[in-house]
Amino acid sequence: MEDDRRQHAPSAARNRDPIWQVLGPELPREGLVLEVASGSGEHAVHFAGLADPGLVFQPTDSSADARASIDAWAATLALPNVRPALALDVTGDVWPVSRADAVVCINMIHIAPWSATVGLVRGAARVLPPGGLLFLYGPYRRDGRHTAPSNAAFDADLRRRNADWGVRDLEAVAECAAAAGFGPPRVAPMPANNLSVVLRHLG
Repeated sequence: MEDDRRQHAPSAARNRDPIWQVLGPELPREGLVLEVASGSGEHAVHFAGLADPGLVFQPTDSSADARASIDAWAATLALPNVRPALALDVTGDVWPVSRADAVVCINMIHIAPWSATVGLVRGAARVLPPGGLLFLYGPYRRDGRHTAPSNAAFDADLRRRNADWGVRDLEAVAECAAAAGFGPPRVAPMPANNLSVVLRHLG
């Protein structure tokens, strides 16, 4: 295909089905799913293809190249329940979507400054109704310790690349979410030493 703007993330192909096994049952049967930091768009289109037809996915990313990839994937697969990608600065006080039934964020928290995590949970609290879902996926430390030597090495590499990045403490993320009005997390261990974190907005 000429001028194919689709990006390919090998990790997305590996983790999309395990993520869906946890995420799918948590989603409503209809409504709007806002994905923050959608990256290549492969997660959004995969989930949209598996979801009930009444569930609409709104991907977002701060990168124009990522948004082009998302839209290219959606066009290639001709999915009617994926909206055109929007620009979203997660730290902004105003998001381009004012209401959503679920917010999904995969593999962003560790490759962004802490202010992005704060912005994410505050923004999710603004757009979600009571009982609305905030779903997070990625590597985390637990009780101040890495869950595997590979995560410790990954964390060191991230911090070498950018001092503001790094694998976060799950307890710190949960505390930040609680301050924004979310209940305690439900945590599901995932392949490759990652975690799915399910949070519900208390309203």
